[in-house]
Order: sequence, then C-alpha cells, then structure tokens
Amino acid sequence: MSRMNKAERPYDIVLFGATGFVGTLTARYLAEHAPEGLRWAVAGRNERRLKELREELPGGADVAVLRADATDPASVRELARRTRVLATTVGPYVAHGEELVAACADSGTDYLDLTGEPEFVDLMYVRHDARARETGARLVHACGFDSVPHDLGVYVTVRQLPEGVPLAVDGFVRAHAGFSGGTLASALNQFARPLRMRAAARERARHEPRLPGRRVSVPPVCAPRFAPEVGAWALPLPTLDPQIVLRSARALERYGPDFRYRHYAAVRHLPVALGGVAAVTTLTAAVQLPPARRWLSGRISPGQGPSPERRAKSWFSVRFVGEGGGRRVRTEVAGGDPGYDETAKMFAESALSLALDDLPDTAGQVTTAVAMGDALVERLRAAGIAFRTTTDR
Repeated sequence: MSRMNKAERPYDIVLFGATGFVGTLTARYLAEHAPEGLRWAVAGRNERRLKELREELPGGADVAVLRADATDPASVRELARRTRVLATTVGPYVAHGEELVAACADSGTDYLDLTGEPEFVDLMYVRHDARARETGARLVHACGFDSVPHDLGVYVTVRQLPEGVPLAVDGFVRAHAGFSGGTLASALNQFARPLRMRAAARERARHEPRLPGRRVSVPPVCAPRFAPEVGAWALPLPTLDPQIVLRSARALERYGPDFRYRHYAAVRHLPVALGGVAAVTTLTAAVQLPPARRWLSGRISPGQGPSPERRAKSWFSVRFVGEGGGRRVRTEVAGGDPGYDETAKMFAESALSLALDDLPDTAGQVTTAVAMGDALVERLRAAGIAFRTTTDR
C-alpha cells in the first residue's frame, strides 16, 4: 500500500455541509471539544452562511471557511487535497456523495459520513475501495447513530467472549426521538429504490473476496418474536446497521470462525410492535408513488429538525446479548438524543480519532470498529456515551 503524504496539508479536519442541521451541531461540538492547535475548517456552497456560523462558534475566529459544492467536482477535489480528514453531512448521499468519496480516494484523504443508505455504501465499495487502498485513504461510512452504537457495541461484546469459537450476537434497539428534514429525505430516497439497492448489493458481493475458513452471517429477520432476554417484543429493523456489523466481522478475526448477528427493534407491547411493522410496510409501498413521495418530503424541509427542548428529552439504548464457548455476555450502549446531539458527538469524535489517534494501519472502505476500535470507544465513553458490559456465565 502506497500512502500519500498528508503531513503538509493546511487542515486536519474539514467539515463539509456545516450549515445543515446536523452539520451545525457537529461544528459546535468541534468548537467546544477540539484540542488546542487543531487545524479545522467548515465548508459548503454558501460562504455567507458559513461565516455567520463561524461567528456563533466558541473560538470561531480560528476556524477557516472554505467554499465547495458537491455538484462541482473541481471544488470538491481541491477540498480533499487540502485536508487530512473530510467529514460530510450532505445527503441523500446516493445523490450528493460520490464526488467527495472519489476525491478522497484519489487524494489519500480520510473520509467520513453519516449515511444510512445501503445502496450508497455498496456502490462506493465497488467504485472506490481499490483506489483508496492504493492511496491509503480510509473511507468510513455511517459514523452517527447509524451505525456507531451497533458496530462498536458488537465489537465490545465480542471482545468479552472466548476466542476461536463460534459466536452469536443479537442487538435490540430502543429509542425515543424526533427526526430532521435531511433524515426524512434520506429515508424516503432509500425506501423508493429497492431494486437499485438490491442490484448494488449483488454487485458488491461479486467484488468482495471470500473468507477462507471463516463464515459471517446476518440471517433475515421476518416476524416479531418475544425476546425474554430483554423483556420485549423484537421486530425486524431494516437498517444499514447489521451490514456494517457484518463487515467488521469479515475484517476482524477476533469475531471467530463462525459469527452470526441479528438486529431488532425492541418494543414492550405486541400491538405497538405489529403497528410498527404495518407502518413500515405502508410507507415502503407509498414512496413508490411520486405524488406520495413528494407529499411526505414536504412535511419537513431539509435543514429543519427537533427543538433543543425535544432533543433534551430524547434517548437511546441498544442492548446486545452475545454467546459463545459456554459464555453469555450482555452489553448496553446508551445515550441522549440519538439522531442529532449524540450523532454530532459520534461524528465529531470519529473525525478527531482519525486525525489524532494512534490507529491500526487500514485503508479502503472500513468500518468504525475496524478503523478506530478501542480508541473511538474510549473517546465516546469520555464524552458521556455509556458502554456497560456484564457476564451471565
């Protein structure tokens, strides 16, 4: 692997899309928590709004403002060449993200995003993983609530289980939170593209190397079941998270010779669980029709999101039950508002970890567990996100 020299670049971190809802929260977190001497900048297409944001940030005078547009490849490539880490909040990523991934892969620049879009992640692997491995770029998708708590929660659980034996982990997600216009736009875009999503997954499967002597799997979850281990009904949760866990398991031998992961939403009452399944089914059908999709998109505009008061009342808890070699381990990852306050925290700490921490030598499309692992777990613990582990036997 030939790594490009990034030591002389003017910035350690550039935050692209800094004036969006989550981008603004991330910029504020970086301004309040970045160590002294960090060279960072906010970037986007509206220079006036970026300068207004800078004026609102603590110590904002030290933050640079850079103009770039996701639809202008030249400006994006210049942005990638000027920083060691490029973190982007601009979605839907399948529509606006590839130029940044390509620029980072070519420039040897570490890339982070907040995508929850499986199609985008698979296409970026097929098109840009090989180039990123050549230049030393780390392409790290899903660095927010999708999928940091799930990826690192399984990672922490696995490390408490015996080595060299088959392992099985189940994850159960509970959350109380609102959502923003950008999140809604990404979700509707994803639900409206099932055929393209499956085609991208098949294309990725043709390119991924096989695992000799090892097996990792995410069995399909088809119907609700009562899960006594968490005292709740477990229902299918069609998110990117299990795919990210699967890729960590493929890359890290510590997950054992035969690893299985299942991913659920945990709901206390059966009628609520059944209603949730029906709602997702109805939404998936509705967004196939352009008029319905436009109506849903108009409910909340991109850039809007929950109020500080609503976010203060929001929370998440993801519980993992892992078994193998005669041992059972339980892990809980928990925190406050998952979609925005804690996502901004996870995203900013991921960028800081890539820029500053002593990390494993990786490149190409990698997960948070593979790229940052223990270093990011410790950062998030120090930032107030709980990682609690107990052993049953």
